[in-house]
Amino acid sequence: MPPVQAMSAPLVLTVSLAYLALLFVVAYVGDRWAARGRSLVSSPWTYALSLGVYCTAWTYFGSVGRAASGGLWFLPIYLGPTMAMVLGWVVLRKIIRIAKAQRITSIADFIASRYGKSRLLAVSVTLIAVVGVVPYIALQLKAVSAAYGLLISPGVVESTTQVPWSRDGTFYLALVLAGFTMIFGARHLDTTERHEGMVAAIAFESLVKLVAFLAVGVFVTYGLYNGFADIFARAHAQPDLRDLMRLEQGTAFAWPHWFTMTVLAMLALLMLPRQFQIMVVENVHEDHLRRASWVFPAYLLAINIFVLPIALGG
Repeated sequence: MPPVQAMSAPLVLTVSLAYLALLFVVAYVGDRWAARGRSLVSSPWTYALSLGVYCTAWTYFGSVGRAASGGLWFLPIYLGPTMAMVLGWVVLRKIIRIAKAQRITSIADFIASRYGKSRLLAVSVTLIAVVGVVPYIALQLKAVSAAYGLLISPGVVESTTQVPWSRDGTFYLALVLAGFTMIFGARHLDTTERHEGMVAAIAFESLVKLVAFLAVGVFVTYGLYNGFADIFARAHAQPDLRDLMRLEQGTAFAWPHWFTMTVLAMLALLMLPRQFQIMVVENVHEDHLRRASWVFPAYLLAINIFVLPIALGG
């Protein structure tokens, strides 16, 4: 196989900035249409796609990386939300109704409202969310930075040497994303106002992520190899890869580990601040949840169908 050719840094930056600019345009159009009484997010399809915010930039590294080291053990992260949507959408609908009635704007408000609108509890939940979200956001930024380094220098191990903040591209990316959040998410004074531009951009981005992942999967599976059967046959012939296609760890299936990961992922669908914001706060009509109860699981299935072939192919 010929060596992988590096892409020029200016080309990668140009395409990245163009994509960010496109997201800004989508968000701007969404806000403008909402101001004119024409909503882009009134469609249940937009709502269902916006739930794809669950799959972050780290999904590309986390899913394939987990599959490359643990095989099918990447599945609980997606089985949890799938089960929550398919089996628990009635409970989720009730949560949406409560949030609308109580004018809930965050997961902290929701939990505090169940205990007499305790301000101390709300502050505590907010602090816990901040402590948990900051390293989580850092992981997403690291994924984007690693992707950039992989494109311009394929095959080069990421350096651990510290660089000045003024030369760190991830720092400027964080500024751009923070600006996007302030313009389309945090600039409204009315906390109960929906951020239609932001939701429209997230739904559009979810579609782009899905198409990109499927394109890579098709290229690896049917371009570099001769389909699923070819990849799995080659992997089965190698002892170190054969184990990746089994659920057993050693001689037995680790049910406690599998169950714990699935339950944590199920809770993450609602407890992650971004998921609560999109699923509950930004919900336009509770009937949209009925469509999302099968569209979102189908989205998770589609974005993961090529994970194991990509990992084995690599």
